[in-house]
Amino acid sequence: MKAKLAAMLQRLRSLTAAMVFVVAATLLMLWLAGVFTAKVPMEVAAAGATPPATLPAGATAVARIVTVPVTEQAVGTIRAQHETTIASRILARVVEINVRAGQQVKAGEVLVRLDDTDLRARLEQAEAAAVAAQAECERAEIEYRRVSALIEQKAVSQNEYELAQTALKSAQANLARAQQAVAEARAVLEYATIRSPIDGLAVDKRVNVGDTVTPGQPLLSLYDPTRMQLVADVRESLARRLEVGQQIPVHIEALDKTCNGQISEIVPNAQTASRSFQVKVVGPCPPGLYTGMFGRITIPLEERQVLVIPRAAVRRVGQLELVDVVDERGIIHRRAVRIGRDIGPDDVEVLSGLKEGERVVLPRLQSGGATTSNAGGSQP
Repeated sequence: MKAKLAAMLQRLRSLTAAMVFVVAATLLMLWLAGVFTAKVPMEVAAAGATPPATLPAGATAVARIVTVPVTEQAVGTIRAQHETTIASRILARVVEINVRAGQQVKAGEVLVRLDDTDLRARLEQAEAAAVAAQAECERAEIEYRRVSALIEQKAVSQNEYELAQTALKSAQANLARAQQAVAEARAVLEYATIRSPIDGLAVDKRVNVGDTVTPGQPLLSLYDPTRMQLVADVRESLARRLEVGQQIPVHIEALDKTCNGQISEIVPNAQTASRSFQVKVVGPCPPGLYTGMFGRITIPLEERQVLVIPRAAVRRVGQLELVDVVDERGIIHRRAVRIGRDIGPDDVEVLSGLKEGERVVLPRLQSGGATTSNAGGSQP
């Protein structure tokens, strides 16, 4: 009997200990979750209202409906309208580089010089051949004039006259070929001196002195920084709303500036992967733009009506957005709302929690010791 009683007491103590542990663990979890701590300090009474006589004087504003344009944004990249890559046209060694990345250059300015020793030798050979051809042509011309004079006197045969005439034409042809060879040698020699084709900014220098370059090898890139454009990918449903010549806002993220651009081109070819069209926008943009920068274009769609209140009426407590609403009796109630985007410089969109015509309390603004009120509000 005693053994059974001891076993029952032991089970009772184990059960009691387990219950105490569960209760303690539950209380600890509730405490960690903040159940016993007030999340939002309430200035108003527990009844949810304070008589207007005890409230500090302040202005109110009416929640109102306004019409705003609906827009969509498309991201794009800043590109130069005129961008060129300079490449070598001959096989040669780089002997001089007069440009660095980021340097402004003028049209015709020498950027790179290549070794032209063999090219100059070819030019001198061509010039010497041209001199010989010129001398041969002059000799053939003298001979032709002599034979022409004799043929009139019947002192030479017709065959001799024709041979002199043929020799003159051959000499003239050889002279022309030699002169063209000189022109070609001079043109090839110019390939060793690489000049800037435009006024622009040098970027992406890819060679150094001593490198051997091959025909077609890119040496550096240039672009005109005064003529920039934003190239954006616009999905096909929005691209149909755009047209060439249309004015459209462009926002440059890095500069945090917005400028008005003009659509210069809509590439009539949709990209298969994204089903989007390339839209190119040009226009007066702020200085400091560089190719590759990020930007957005704003595409206007239609208009819609939204409910707005002054941004100053909204107070944020933690993750909550709160406003004080004045009812018909002049009593203030605290209410949670959900706020959307900014509308204009002072207003904000209300997504839920308010309806049109309700009044919200604005904070008091002290100016010289006097309370100023909002133009759209009235005293409660």
